[in-house]
Amino acid sequence: MSRHGFRVVNVFASSVLSGNALCVFEDGSALADEQMQALALQFNLSETTFLLPSAVATARVRIFTPTFEMPFAGHPTLGSAHVVRALRGHAGHEGDALTLETNAGVIPVTARGDVWTLQAKAPAVRPPGSKPEELANMLGVDVSDLGPDAMWVDTGSEQLVVPLRSPDAVDRCRPDAALLAKHASNSRRDALAYVWARESTATVVARFFFLKAGTLVEDPGTGSACANLGGWHVATEAPLPVELTIRQGERTGRACRLGLRVDREKRIYVTGNVIPIAAGELTL
Repeated sequence: MSRHGFRVVNVFASSVLSGNALCVFEDGSALADEQMQALALQFNLSETTFLLPSAVATARVRIFTPTFEMPFAGHPTLGSAHVVRALRGHAGHEGDALTLETNAGVIPVTARGDVWTLQAKAPAVRPPGSKPEELANMLGVDVSDLGPDAMWVDTGSEQLVVPLRSPDAVDRCRPDAALLAKHASNSRRDALAYVWARESTATVVARFFFLKAGTLVEDPGTGSACANLGGWHVATEAPLPVELTIRQGERTGRACRLGLRVDREKRIYVTGNVIPIAAGELTL
């Protein structure tokens, strides 16, 4: 039998019981891929991560949902960075910087206290592949609720980014699971959509939907989608720099606050507060 330490942190959190929870296994070196996937299903959080040694970064991170491995995700990157720093004995230091090797590449991460910031990759984009009427039906809104320039964006994890014309439209979204699956990504068949609208010049309200074993799920806080929103601003040649606070997760009961910054050089940064909430040991 072997013992495996893990920690649970809440990311994008303003209190202990808000944010998006993440389980981080402190050392995944002795675990097979099948065990990592099974553990992610056992914990049944949005993602579970496993820390490994890296020859090119401070640590390597593998990111698993309950059903598949992801190349990159935002809240697992920020939460894993927090645990890596704690394991190195630097908890709470201002200005800490480290790098994490993901399957999407090496991601720079910095901290000011417990507020972490990652730098996402430059975006790759492509058309939505669906007519406006189809997108509206998929999301359960009117065509008139759709904003311009829906597109697939990939700053590490490809997602369908759909601007809506008002926060009310975001709130009224009732996605159809079958239609969401039909309009899934051609590259990985991911059935997911990120909808957002400006609430003010500095605030966005957003929701993220995906299918989990055929069931529609809403994610409370999605850092990769926040990065892709930055990629959307780059792709649409929006005025830069831009700095936004994203409100997400209210409907899930797990309110999240995400920070997005895109500078004049088109570099994309995602920020979130991380709060440790639990630690334990699992025996296999």
